[in-house]
Amino acid sequence: MRFFYLLILITIFPVTLMAQDISDADTVDMGFLLRKEKSANFMLHTLGYGFGYRIGYNKTFYKNRMLDFDLLEMRAPNQIKRYNDNFPNPRGYFYGKLNYLYILRAGIGRQYLVNRKPYWGGVEVRAFAYGGLDVGFARPSYLYIAYYKVDPINSQYYVDRIALERYDPDKHFPNPVSLVNNFDIYGRGPILSGFDHIKLYPGLYLKGGFNFEFSSQNDKIQALEIGGTVDIFPKAVPIMAFRNPNLFFITGYLSFHFGKRYN
Repeated sequence: MRFFYLLILITIFPVTLMAQDISDADTVDMGFLLRKEKSANFMLHTLGYGFGYRIGYNKTFYKNRMLDFDLLEMRAPNQIKRYNDNFPNPRGYFYGKLNYLYILRAGIGRQYLVNRKPYWGGVEVRAFAYGGLDVGFARPSYLYIAYYKVDPINSQYYVDRIALERYDPDKHFPNPVSLVNNFDIYGRGPILSGFDHIKLYPGLYLKGGFNFEFSSQNDKIQALEIGGTVDIFPKAVPIMAFRNPNLFFITGYLSFHFGKRYN
């Protein structure tokens, strides 16, 4: 619960901070201003990982406008990888996983200077807030299912065939093999399986946090960023069986940014 409130604070506080009037500070001379920037980033968040890209316009040293793009994987918080010990070198799978969810975000926002970098170097801190549209891509989960037959001579089970099937929570369950249940889950399917059955879930997102720029050169971007994101979908996204579909996802993240500024 404390972590939940911390994410809300990280997301909302920069929005409030950026709403303050900073017109007097904009008149301070800070040297040569590079008005354009672009950067890429790698992100680790509390439910997966992702990649991002930003394009910015620096109106002043204190304020800039940004276009924000992310592509990330969103996992279920309760998914657990399992292995079937009945097979040698089994493929791990997430029992109960209906869909793998990937989210594409596209938004706009602002950054606001909180702490200026000293002329000899150091760390510059900026608060930011972004918001916009996102699209969830739900890819169905496929599993390799091993089907058994009974040897009529010694009454022993043996694998007759292995089939690739879309996960069905009413059919595929890791019960012991028996005369009634003549199959077993071997493991997850190929990574590209299910892309021909992807469903789209449009939504909205809000992101806020703090950016820590530590590059020694003004035209280079090297920064760490910590923040929180809320993804909201009007139509709930089913990820795990036996669980309610998700209308929203609240995540915290840490990302590394690298890029350049120019005119």
